[in-house]
Amino acid sequence: MKFSRRALIALPLLTAPVLASCGGSEDTGQPATAGSAEPGAFPTTVEHLYGTTEIAEEPLRIATVSWVNADSVLALGIVPVGMPLIEWGGNDNSSTDWIDSALEELGAGWGGENAPTTYSENDGVNVDEIAALTPDLIVAAYSGLAQDDYDQLTRIAPTIGPVSPNYTSSWQDTLSVIGAATGRSAEAEQIIEDVTAQLAAVGEDNPEVKESTFIAGTLGLSDDSINIYTAGDTRPRFFTALGMTQAEVVTENTEDESTFAFSWSAERSDELVSDILYTWGAAGDTVESFQDNPLFAQIPAVASGALVITDDDHLTLSVSAASALSLPWAIENVVPSVLDAVQAARA
Repeated sequence: MKFSRRALIALPLLTAPVLASCGGSEDTGQPATAGSAEPGAFPTTVEHLYGTTEIAEEPLRIATVSWVNADSVLALGIVPVGMPLIEWGGNDNSSTDWIDSALEELGAGWGGENAPTTYSENDGVNVDEIAALTPDLIVAAYSGLAQDDYDQLTRIAPTIGPVSPNYTSSWQDTLSVIGAATGRSAEAEQIIEDVTAQLAAVGEDNPEVKESTFIAGTLGLSDDSINIYTAGDTRPRFFTALGMTQAEVVTENTEDESTFAFSWSAERSDELVSDILYTWGAAGDTVESFQDNPLFAQIPAVASGALVITDDDHLTLSVSAASALSLPWAIENVVPSVLDAVQAARA
């Protein structure tokens, strides 16, 4: 199967417009920002799980909580005044390659005076460090933020709580809410359109992809465990966006829309029928690693070698915490494995 490179439209499509209008703290005393809010955008009100948040004027000092939110702020051309360290799946900067690229485009690369302050979330929301930054907006649109933490943050600044519970907000909904909160709704919708088109181009340029079914899950080699992600999780959303169809066995066993994953008995592995199967893996895991497991070898996609394995946490993060910045990176770095798996399924 020929792999069409037209589908691999990379991050500069999103960030190139930033270069022409990038400002910085040297001139304004505020974090580096590209462009400005749309006329008449404020005051505005945004909705989330914990109610509504009123924003009187354009926020200039934005602090973020959890994954994805900083990505979304950066995609809109705004450098957060503070953001969490990426302590699982991060690169050597305790960041991500896609965040690093966006910061460089905005003139706010690590080590420079415009770089955001970072803080650890290993012990939960870092209320003290966020408060010290005196933000005028706190963003937790994609998160599992508890009510108590939300209440604490609102005492610091207006706070956007989770759009959907337990990290189930789509990257599109997250970006739309943050776009509205920053007066950049039109820009947010344009980014959504652009990234969606990039993902769809993979299937359009590779018809075998659009004709394939998938299961996204985690096969545990150490304990023979199987966990399956449903349509509401970010991993299946990634494959669906490429034009693929989720296998019927997943749809039929999804209890309700609030279920994002369920366990599956390894003794019933043969029932997991799909063209390809995605799984997270440990470093060094290969197709043969799963084929050598007597139970997993009964899964049709494993038997045929039609596996997509992200055996690196950074790769896994790009689709499991999907954002407007991570998905173009995933197209370049994960999609080739998808195409190989589709080819194996049809061999």
